[in-house]
Amino acid sequence: MKATGTSNGKIILMGEHSVVYGEPAVALPFLATSIETTVTKTSGTVTLDCVFYQGALSKAPERLLNLVAVITETAARLNQPLQDFNITIKSTIPPERGMGSSAAVAVATIRALYRFFEEPLSHGVLLELTNISETIAHGNPSGLDAAMTSGQDPLFFIKGQPFVPFPLNLTAYLVVADTGISGQTKEAVNSIADLYKTAPELTHTAIATLGRLAEQAKVAIEGNKPVELGVHMNQAHEQLAFLGVSNRMLDDLVQVAVKTGALGAKLTGGGRGGCMIALTADKETAAAVSSALLDAGAVNTWTYQMGDDKRDD
Repeated sequence: MKATGTSNGKIILMGEHSVVYGEPAVALPFLATSIETTVTKTSGTVTLDCVFYQGALSKAPERLLNLVAVITETAARLNQPLQDFNITIKSTIPPERGMGSSAAVAVATIRALYRFFEEPLSHGVLLELTNISETIAHGNPSGLDAAMTSGQDPLFFIKGQPFVPFPLNLTAYLVVADTGISGQTKEAVNSIADLYKTAPELTHTAIATLGRLAEQAKVAIEGNKPVELGVHMNQAHEQLAFLGVSNRMLDDLVQVAVKTGALGAKLTGGGRGGCMIALTADKETAAAVSSALLDAGAVNTWTYQMGDDKRDD
């Protein structure tokens, strides 16, 4: 007897960092990356099998504390003892790249456990349980990663306000490239805070511009205007670079993507490492951009056909 649960990655399209200052942002479900958790009936102690650890759940390393907590709490909610099953997790979402890896693992695992014990799972309970994992992993999570990795719609959001889903109505491809460097979110956040002290007016203008570009990106997606979206992405990267959120590797990859035919490109997520994204009009250009990014030093790329929820690894 076994059951499986799945989830997907997420990408911040527009508004990273400026969202902290009350500006809007846009996030996308990224279906080219995924988590698959399988719960299998065994006898004896609960065991875990994932890329970081194989063994008894009770002896899992500290870096998996959030996963152990969500498994324990989910079993308690289901009134089931922590025994007689194995959990296997397979992931194509790279950790520490701002793609929602920790939330996606929690979502897939909760879904698998509920299916294994043949109990219905509401979306509200799924988000509540996922938040247990995210609180341990990130301290004070916004809930965005949990919402994105468990859903299929883009979200428009402003800090402290409800997430607003909207349709992904865009005939285009999104290429994501991994720099191979863990994102340095804390350092990037501190860079902006320091800049606010030394150049407050310029910093405020850049933050406000990023917010306006996020709003315009939503309009472009809803109107199926990929060329306009690409322009907004280029402009956003310029502002993020000014704020000290980018680095040489990200800047180089953005330039390579645009020179190879991308409609637009920018960093995504925490910055100073992590990933960048590029928008293309067609599959052929996406393939060319992907190849060029790998040649330029990216360690991995993923391509996602945006308009009709198709995967295209």
